Amino acid sequence: MTSKPQSIGVIGAPFSKGQPRGGVEEGPKVLRKAGLLEKLKELECDVKDYGDLSFADNLDDSPFQRVKNPRCVGKANEKLADVVAEVKKTGRISLVLGGDHSLAIGSISGHARVHPDLCVIWVDAHTDINTPLTTASGNLHGQPVSFLLKELKEKMPEVPGFHWLAPCISAKDIVYIGLRDVDPGEHYILKTLGIKYFSMTEVDKLGIGKVMEETFSYLLGRKKRPIHLSFDVDGLDPSFTPATGTPVQGGLTYREGLYITEEIYKTGLLSGLDIMEVNPSLGKTPEEVTRTVNTTVAITMACFGVAREGNHKPIDYLRPLK
Repeated sequence: MTSKPQSIGVIGAPFSKGQPRGGVEEGPKVLRKAGLLEKLKELECDVKDYGDLSFADNLDDSPFQRVKNPRCVGKANEKLADVVAEVKKTGRISLVLGGDHSLAIGSISGHARVHPDLCVIWVDAHTDINTPLTTASGNLHGQPVSFLLKELKEKMPEVPGFHWLAPCISAKDIVYIGLRDVDPGEHYILKTLGIKYFSMTEVDKLGIGKVMEETFSYLLGRKKRPIHLSFDVDGLDPSFTPATGTPVQGGLTYREGLYITEEIYKTGLLSGLDIMEVNPSLGKTPEEVTRTVNTTVAITMACFGVAREGNHKPIDYLRPLK
């Protein structure tokens, strides 16, 4: 296919306080080291690198009820939201390299400041929709969606560090793909709010082609609008992305991951992208780390036009060279 060059603003977000395992803050570094930005430039994308954000380590960050590191996570997301909004004002696609998935709070809310009509496709083994009241672990990487949803505003206590945040999406604006590890409280929220999801059961039953068709019909059927793709690498099966914090067997295949991202690219509506939860310190071998990083790079590239059928530039390849 002929790929259209795109403008991208890359933001590294080396942050790990939304969960307990060290190493996920190295995600941006290993993705950069794998040549992600150079590969995007080879696609003739106009890439502006905003660098890696630095996040303050708030030493006085006692838990709020069960919620761990609330001030650190809140502050980091406030900073990220500001930078994502800045990128979106320039008309670029925001590409956030995480870091743990609590960062979706900042990425999506910053995007929504500029495009309040956006919709979200959330690829993940988990729904990440626990509230501070339903969470068992207290880890904020399992709660970002609850902070973003307008329908849950009344159910959310005032968590320190999040005074800046206003919910920015409705339950009808998000679709989940790849679910297979959902807490009872989260399942209750999905069902009560009528949130659209394709767990691995639906992926198995319908096939990924139908899943994407239904996703686009649901989110874009009435009106074309910007897409924010929040992609947790644990949405894929751990055989493809083993170096991640909360792997769950029976996930999306490499091929299904590429199909999802190829189809999103083809809409021409991708406006924000999160690539989350690559944790190089959790690979049992160097090969597991390399496999995770290479898979993640391939998924990211498909978002920007690399197709399995091949690509060509808009030139006549059969014209004789002079």
